[in-house]
Amino acid sequence: MFKKEFRLRKQKDFENVFDKGFYFSDNFLSLKTAKNGLPISRFGFIVSKKVSKKAVRRNRVKRLLRESVRLTQKNIKPGFDAVFISKAGIVGKSFEEVNLVVEKLLKRSGLVL
Repeated sequence: MFKKEFRLRKQKDFENVFDKGFYFSDNFLSLKTAKNGLPISRFGFIVSKKVSKKAVRRNRVKRLLRESVRLTQKNIKPGFDAVFISKAGIVGKSFEEVNLVVEKLLKRSGLVL
C-alpha cells in the first residue's frame, strides 16, 4: 500500500507543482514535477472524467499508478513532488504497460537515481 506520507493530498501542494513544475509527457500519461524541500518525495494522481465516466475504471487507473510508483519508490530521489496526469488512452492498459511508461517518465524527469 502507498503510505499517506508519500501522497500529495492538499490543493496547495498540487497548485505548487502546477505553478513551478516541469512537464513530461507520453502517449497516455503525463508527469509534472517540482522540488518540495522535504526529505521525501510525494506523489499525486489525477484521473479525470475525460478518461472514463465510470468511477470503477478511474479508480483502477489510480491503483495501477500507485502500485507502479510504490514498486519504483526505493530508486526515486527525495525532495520532489510529482503529479501523474492520465489521458484517455490509459483505460484498458495492463499493469506492465502502465509500469513501463511510469518508469520511462520518471527517468526522463531525472527523479530516478
